[in-house]
Amino acid sequence: MSMTAQDPIEVTPFAAPLGAEVRGADLQHLDDATFAAIKAAWLRHKVLRLRGQRIDDDALAGFSRRFGTLDKAPITRTGRPHQPTRPEVTVISNIVVDGEAIGGLGSGEAEWHTDMSYNEVPPDASVLYGIEVPEGHGHTWFCDMEAALEALPGALRARIATLTCKHDATRNSAGELRAGFQDHYTAEELPGAVHPLVRTHPETGRKSLFLGRRRNAHVMGMPQAEGQHLLDELWSHATKPEFTWVQQWKQGDVLIWDNRCVMHRRDPFDPALRRLMHRTQIQGTRPF
Repeated sequence: MSMTAQDPIEVTPFAAPLGAEVRGADLQHLDDATFAAIKAAWLRHKVLRLRGQRIDDDALAGFSRRFGTLDKAPITRTGRPHQPTRPEVTVISNIVVDGEAIGGLGSGEAEWHTDMSYNEVPPDASVLYGIEVPEGHGHTWFCDMEAALEALPGALRARIATLTCKHDATRNSAGELRAGFQDHYTAEELPGAVHPLVRTHPETGRKSLFLGRRRNAHVMGMPQAEGQHLLDELWSHATKPEFTWVQQWKQGDVLIWDNRCVMHRRDPFDPALRRLMHRTQIQGTRPF
């Protein structure tokens, strides 16, 4: 399908606090007006889904690059990129070839997280393309961190307004230790970036919770027990069903989400089922 500026896209919000379906866009042939409409819808709905896409890595990277400069893929368990010639493309898969996984994260549960929040400058956005997916398995959940912040009791919202939190860099969202890190650290020595618990979106000006990842998180300047209790309270609140939407994958789905105000997780699935996805991420700005 070839797109022209005269072919407007259709944006249909989901029956959820976030997310929308975009119809009428072919990511292989995307003009400037169509992209502008997609970006405006993305800033409004935080997560967009485009179904029925047939794209290669060049098209995936080209679409993603229109949002900004691409990040390199995260460090793998082995320390080697899955695609040495395409360091900006992350392979997410449970497929094993000749005894070696071709991608990361396998088939287990991926816990609630913000992509690469352990970096000083986390990515603004993530784009995920379903190349080979077992339909009905491995759903991806998203939660709206702006809505979660707005629903907090006033006293708790005021309490966290100026607090910061350290985000663990040692493990991925499946709990696997990354290459080059130790198994255990003290809270003070833990590698990872420190970010505000409440951040401001640099494009919309809206505020949201910014929790990143729960494992080994540490509220700065707060006694460990008190900080852990606070984080438990925030995580329990932010991941309530009323703030979430679930993506049930079909082959050819492309999702783009706003990493600044959305968290996500993945359901586990049968390891005998094949799943292959490619992801890109757009460089961001330091949270404030």
